[in-house]
Amino acid sequence: MVDHPSFSTGGDEQSISSELKELETPEGELHLRFYLPSGKEFALPATGIREVVFLSSHIITAIPNTSFSLLGAMNLRSHPVWVADFAQFLGEMGSLNTERQEIPVIAIEERETLIGLAVEEIVGMDWLDVEQIEVPTNLPNSMAPFVQGAWNLNPESAQLLWLLDQGAILRSTRWAA
Repeated sequence: MVDHPSFSTGGDEQSISSELKELETPEGELHLRFYLPSGKEFALPATGIREVVFLSSHIITAIPNTSFSLLGAMNLRSHPVWVADFAQFLGEMGSLNTERQEIPVIAIEERETLIGLAVEEIVGMDWLDVEQIEVPTNLPNSMAPFVQGAWNLNPESAQLLWLLDQGAILRSTRWAA
């Protein structure tokens, strides 16, 4: 029955073998990649990401007398979540444009703590080899407590992909400032 012509893949065994190689387990660990308004690209390990949502700015309720980086709070599946302008939290120049139709928010979580990080653009999920991480030499002091290292994506242009420590972000004293 398997020899029946209707089961034929239309290709030879060599092309089937090469297609199967493409389906092999990827190298490294799964990360979410995203940009801040400055154009810097960052990555967070997928294991600590609860959800990625795209919200209009009116869904985020402003809360007075809070940290300068907090945009406000939102409701995420019946859980209140603080939402921060992540660029401001990291001390980046400029802030997120909240006057647009949708704002990408990455909800990160560790134990019972859940915080939303509003970013410029979500790139997507990617398998990244953590053994390829380099220790950054030109890291701004405001970012240093939250960066574990960087991948050098293009040595000619010095394009870096910064790996963040979500535990350090969630435990930061900057939330109280």
